[in-house]
Amino acid sequence: MSLLDITMIGVGAMIGAGVFALTGFAAGIAGPAITVAFILNGIVAGFIAISYAELGAAFPEAGGGYLWVKEALVDPNGFYAGWMSWFAHAVACSLYAVTFGVFLTEFFVVFTDLGTSFVLFDVITRHIIEKTIAAIIVVAFAYINYRGAEETGSAEIVVVVIKLVILGLFILFGIMATFSTPTWPAKFVSRPSFAPEGIAGIIGAMGFTFIAFEGYEIIVQSGEEVINPGKNVPKAVFYSLFIVVPVYVLVAFALIGGLKITPELLTVADIGRPPSEVAVWQALQELGELGLIRAAEQFLPYGAALLIIAGLASTISALNATVYSSSRVSFAMGRDRVLPGTFNQIHPEKKTPHVAIFISMIIIVVMAVTLPIESVAAAADIMFILLFLQVNWTVIKMRSTHPDLPRTYTIPYMPWPPVIGIVLLLILLPFIIYELGLAAIGIGSGNEGLVALSVTAIWMALGLVIYYGYSAEKEAEKLEEETPIVVAERSPASRETEIVVPIANPESVESLLQTAIDLARDRDAEIHVISVVTVPQQTPIDQGEQFIDDEREVIDQAISFVETSDADIPVKGTIRVGHDVARAILNTVEQYDSELLVMGWRGKQRRRRDFVLGSNIDTVVTNAPCDVLVKKIGPVKDIESILLPTAGGPHSTFAAEIAQSIARTTDAQIDIVRVLGPTASEEDWADAKERLDATTADIDEEIPTEQQVLEGTNVADTIIDQSAEHDITIIGATREGLLEQFVFGAIPEEVGHRAENTVIMAKRDLGITSKAARWFKRWSP
Repeated sequence: MSLLDITMIGVGAMIGAGVFALTGFAAGIAGPAITVAFILNGIVAGFIAISYAELGAAFPEAGGGYLWVKEALVDPNGFYAGWMSWFAHAVACSLYAVTFGVFLTEFFVVFTDLGTSFVLFDVITRHIIEKTIAAIIVVAFAYINYRGAEETGSAEIVVVVIKLVILGLFILFGIMATFSTPTWPAKFVSRPSFAPEGIAGIIGAMGFTFIAFEGYEIIVQSGEEVINPGKNVPKAVFYSLFIVVPVYVLVAFALIGGLKITPELLTVADIGRPPSEVAVWQALQELGELGLIRAAEQFLPYGAALLIIAGLASTISALNATVYSSSRVSFAMGRDRVLPGTFNQIHPEKKTPHVAIFISMIIIVVMAVTLPIESVAAAADIMFILLFLQVNWTVIKMRSTHPDLPRTYTIPYMPWPPVIGIVLLLILLPFIIYELGLAAIGIGSGNEGLVALSVTAIWMALGLVIYYGYSAEKEAEKLEEETPIVVAERSPASRETEIVVPIANPESVESLLQTAIDLARDRDAEIHVISVVTVPQQTPIDQGEQFIDDEREVIDQAISFVETSDADIPVKGTIRVGHDVARAILNTVEQYDSELLVMGWRGKQRRRRDFVLGSNIDTVVTNAPCDVLVKKIGPVKDIESILLPTAGGPHSTFAAEIAQSIARTTDAQIDIVRVLGPTASEEDWADAKERLDATTADIDEEIPTEQQVLEGTNVADTIIDQSAEHDITIIGATREGLLEQFVFGAIPEEVGHRAENTVIMAKRDLGITSKAARWFKRWSP
């Protein structure tokens, strides 16, 4: 993932259900001073984020805080870091599920005939419906994670942009509504003051909404899938905070300033006092998670619809991320044997941690159904704060225990920033517990707070029992396991030029490698054969190593074929594990600075509009920083004649070089052709003859060549007819592929689709020009 992708993940996690569901509750705690609470939360989050930036850059792997604490602090700190992280993400997921249920129910109330039904206006019945929807959506996303489906980086960016645009409109119209009322300052400083509950109310609101600022935990969880994580993870952590904090502050200001106390609003909020006796923050306290929707109805055109859409999109995005992250933490603990081995099970077909997903789903559903939304948020806050305390202490401890750790980002003025973070968290924690237990400054009844606090205490006690009854004993028994070798080196001699050959189908191995051998012999190059084992996004990359045995046979077959070819070509084989085939291939090319990539293609017609040759081939050809050949394998035969259509330009020149390399090792003849239409002028014929002469001159004299200008109404049809008389056709990319929906261009792809014999499409890496092509292709419709 790029810096933009990972930043949007952080922003999407922070601007999630928190801003939609918790802002109204927090306003009821702090009053208009909620704006100060958000600013202070941003400052506190900054002192935590700085620790995550250093450790996330140094340890770019899944696991986050659990792995760091386990590495640096004595037991049972490591166990409890994972135990709390699992519970915190599960509880956060239940918050998103409950919010989804509330917003979807509100959608039916506002926009369908059900809104006029007494059923949805009955408080108890509506509550049951909301909780039922929450349970269903959790089960749905657990099933999606089990199947291995994932939300793409581009989809995440789209969801985040939609949320930011809608919240931007809310802020704009809310501020306009605020300043259009001459007495607007009274909303912030009266009834009874800017901070009606004083500093205790501000800190209580901070603790209550702190869950909204923990997106950097999800950023570092994805560290192993980030491009250049040493630089991009710290940047994403800080960039996401810089975006999110102003959004929260401005939303709170627009909400307090723009909302008007009307009799209709008081009826909805079930407040039996006249408008003159009710402050805005008091109404928001009763409106709860629907506060933003009610405010948007007043001052934003189509406000309810926009806020409901943003809330649903936000919770769906967050649900997928937290189901994934909660199950991943428990899976990591099972892998480390601090939880029973069943958590470490991978489904043989889906290759996902299905048991960890199922158990996490049960916990999330139980929390979502049994606890009020405010209690869910507060319970998660306690766990996250305890985890962040451990992480801040870990970053200090690792300066002495891991002095040689490669730190691409280091915290300045150590140890003061993490120490300040610890102090600030210790200030927040008692207020959350006080708010839950006594409800003196909180929302809802004291019993609700006591239920959440009791659940939290039970979870911590259960962790203590599991650790001393199971985990400590298993850790003592755990033996270090050898990591399977995924790189098999052969032929120790190496050469400066490398040809990469990705293989997947055993039937095409020899054909692809024969082409690679011909090129390697002519270019004095070595061959690098790679095979890719893919695992779903929900499965950590290192767990894919258990599936590499199936690929070893193909790699061994490829290496053996090269070694027995009498070509004296150095060859090595690599099995890579990743979430995406194309990305794994590109990583190999970049890592080894390879000069040429030879890929196979089945020649099937495209099935989707957005893919031409296939998603993996399209991505690799478009983005590879090297020359690329894609071979459509036809009937196996000795190569005696090569058809070389030419249109001029660097790609045609590259195709001629490939034809020459193959002809030199096979003693084949090259037939160079140029196709002109029936209406071509004499100048066109003369130009075609010059191009043919130039191409022929570039080919060694000892290679037999013939040249011919062909006349045809359709260039592709003419070339395809000629290809039937030749053993192989080699054709360079054409320029229309730059801006249109093509990879090599219309003519080469048509020839590749329809020609019966083998076709090789050639594309030269043009440096800056290729980068421009990739940019245009990415952003063109």
